[in-house]
Amino acid sequence: MYILALVRRTLPAIAAGMVLVLFSSLSLPTKAQPAPLAGQSAKPLDLDEIAEGIHVYAGAHDEDATPGNLGGFSNAALVIGKRSIAVIDSGGSRAFGLRLRASARALSDLPIRYVINTHVHPDHIFGNGAFDDAQSVVVGHHKLPRALLARASFYLENFGRRIGARFEGTRAIPPTMTVDRSMRIDLGERELILDAWSTAHTDNDLTVFDPATGTLFAGDLLFVDRLPIIDGSLKGWLQVLTELRSIPARRVVPGHGPAFAPWPNALDAQERYFRALLRDTRAALDAGHRIERAIESVASEERGRWIHFDIGHPRNITAAFTELEWE
Repeated sequence: MYILALVRRTLPAIAAGMVLVLFSSLSLPTKAQPAPLAGQSAKPLDLDEIAEGIHVYAGAHDEDATPGNLGGFSNAALVIGKRSIAVIDSGGSRAFGLRLRASARALSDLPIRYVINTHVHPDHIFGNGAFDDAQSVVVGHHKLPRALLARASFYLENFGRRIGARFEGTRAIPPTMTVDRSMRIDLGERELILDAWSTAHTDNDLTVFDPATGTLFAGDLLFVDRLPIIDGSLKGWLQVLTELRSIPARRVVPGHGPAFAPWPNALDAQERYFRALLRDTRAALDAGHRIERAIESVASEERGRWIHFDIGHPRNITAAFTELEWE
């Protein structure tokens, strides 16, 4: 299955151009534009080298956006080739992105050619502005520009309120290179394979696979320990999990969780939760139960196994009810 994905031709997302024009007219700054990057200094992050040339920042996945974490509570990574560097997810603010950029500079003076966004959620994309120069290209799913246009104002207001003054200068910067199905990018003797997936966690999920080390960057298609949140399709996500298992990886970097986890075993807990959610939601609908009653019973055996379960689980039940009630 995955071998077939590798031969799919990548189509340019011409339609995204109209969305990019709209973005440029909106600009969406939070406040006055910050000083140029050349005048900035930032402290490098603590990164784990999980494989040769792969350095991961493991976000505090029991947190949400705070002034202390600068919106960087999800995982972010640097992949270093012989000629250039790729950033995979840039964090939740420009200030966090500047720290990630400083981390790259502490490791190598190679140009940062690619900033890859795995999906639309703000903790993964709002650091893009730290790399907003001629060297770097922002890359994402072909549906990411439209999703970001629809949500950017809300995300900026929400994260700005949570992070405070250190959020200043953060902007919503959409991809200028988009992936329709599959794409390869070359960092110099190191190719990364980017795959765009059908609706699962969101409708704009993108994974990155490094065949040289067998490392898969799953974005929020995989949560470890923290409860996964459905912002797309429960059934679609289960199907994508099945397809992901065919990727010949040795380790995976989840969107939330440790710096890496064994592959494909890391998928098991999330799939178990989703199958319980699917089974019990269908049973509740068949019994004519309302959502309020279902919250007490659907996948109740999963309580205690996930961080933020009581916060996210009712939302997932609502999403599942909405998706399944017309089956």
